[in-house]
Amino acid sequence: MNEVLSQDEIDQLLTAISSGDSETDEFKPVSSTRKIKIYDFKRPDKFSKEQLRTVSNLHETFARLTTTSLSAQLRSLVHVHVASVDQLTYEEFIRSIPAPTTLAVINMDPLKGNAVMEIDPAITFCMIDRLFGGRGATTGNKNRDLTDIEKEVMEGVIVRILANMREAWTQVIDLRPRFAQIETNPQFAQIVPPTEMVVLVTLETKVGDEEGMRNFCIPYLTIEPIISKLSSQFWYSSVRKNSTTQYLGTIKGQLSSVDMDVVADIGTINLSIRDVLALRVGDVVRLLSVKVGDPLSLNVGNKKKFYCQPGVVGKKMAVQITGKVEDVESEEFEELSVEGDETYE
Repeated sequence: MNEVLSQDEIDQLLTAISSGDSETDEFKPVSSTRKIKIYDFKRPDKFSKEQLRTVSNLHETFARLTTTSLSAQLRSLVHVHVASVDQLTYEEFIRSIPAPTTLAVINMDPLKGNAVMEIDPAITFCMIDRLFGGRGATTGNKNRDLTDIEKEVMEGVIVRILANMREAWTQVIDLRPRFAQIETNPQFAQIVPPTEMVVLVTLETKVGDEEGMRNFCIPYLTIEPIISKLSSQFWYSSVRKNSTTQYLGTIKGQLSSVDMDVVADIGTINLSIRDVLALRVGDVVRLLSVKVGDPLSLNVGNKKKFYCQPGVVGKKMAVQITGKVEDVESEEFEELSVEGDETYE
């Protein structure tokens, strides 16, 4: 039972503590194992780790598509991969990029608002030099604004990149990004208030021997309507669904253009090497395995697929397909295995 202390006992205990006569081991504070996380209310987190991971997965696909398209456009070895995905304020993003630089303002239709794509000057001038017929060297002054012609050239590059972005985002939304304008001064690209949170995707880009960063900045206000779709469960379920519907037509289209050997098998006969060497034009070879009027087999690749009849179209020999060879069912294999088994229980 707990004993209740009287007022005199409480006074004596307090006096002993203040004088240091009592053992201090009994009054050690209990250590807490709870971890404290600092939270800045001026910068509230708008994206969870899972949502940032999904954005990273989307732009990994975007990076692979961009690697292929830029390599073909620049006719040079290009490598793009996602370096990081972070959330920060728009003011912090603007202060982190150089001036002047290449800033493309992008309309994120059907989402509201705009996004910004920033391309490092080293990469910008390297791509311009390649498109002008050079080797991609950037030995000139990179700390300058783009000329009108250079802006037009970069607009074509950016429009091609946006096509890859649309394809990468199809798992979440039918995004139709449209190029709006190019700015070289970050202060003139105020698409949202400075304190607004954004998600920043940093893509490390290498063109030939030149390396630099491409930053894709999406405000939270723009991406908020689809924030619930940026979950791993939704994204992977969309991938499985689209793999059986959306890509089925693409796979069929790719397979339909594959070249295959189609051979009409008119029969076989065993001949010695001496008889084969003695054959001359006009000789008649009698096939014992096939009778006149019997259908021939038409092989696609090394598979027997159709029955056919020989004939002539104009002055060319041809065959007419008369039927399809039915595939042997698994039940027939089971029946054959039972009939050929001599051991019974």
